[in-house]
Amino acid sequence: MKLCVYFGTFNPIHTAHLAVAEGVKEQLNIDKVFFIPAYNPPHRQNDLVDPIDRLNMAKLAVCGNKSFEVSDIEYKREGKSYTYITIKELMKIIPNLSEKIDFIIGTDAFSHIDSWYEVKKLSKLVRFVIIPREENFDTEHLFERIELKDFDYAVVNLPFIDISSSYIRKLIKEGKSIKYLVSDEVADYIKNNGLYK
Repeated sequence: MKLCVYFGTFNPIHTAHLAVAEGVKEQLNIDKVFFIPAYNPPHRQNDLVDPIDRLNMAKLAVCGNKSFEVSDIEYKREGKSYTYITIKELMKIIPNLSEKIDFIIGTDAFSHIDSWYEVKKLSKLVRFVIIPREENFDTEHLFERIELKDFDYAVVNLPFIDISSSYIRKLIKEGKSIKYLVSDEVADYIKNNGLYK
């Protein structure tokens, strides 16, 4: 199986997340994309809702797409969420992987990759699937700014969709509509549970 993982706080998960995952799946012929909501990210956000709510919203968002699956691996482990530890655990429980795990990461996050926990060991286990976050981004210039060397990567250029979870949270606090920014199921979950007020 050719597996791709998509880590994030997903606070909340939105349509741009889904579009990125679908684009990567198509361009790289991925069999399965695992969405992995962080239980307790090292750089915690002030308005981060409970892990169970973010997990539930992710499950609602991907329902109907057979290639998408939500993993509760970090939710079950609790504690700090470190990508390297999670990838090692996935490799133990998914024995039929055909090659390295593909790991979706935006250029904004990749620019700080040197600060990640055990990043050199992580780089031996995954292929970084780098998603440019702006038009005409110079990926080679990005590599010049980081110390990490000798890693596998693929750059997947996708149409830039300017949606952020922070923008959605702002709209909710202002009592404005988030229709079409998140799935109807996620919007209903947010409303019914009074999230981000």
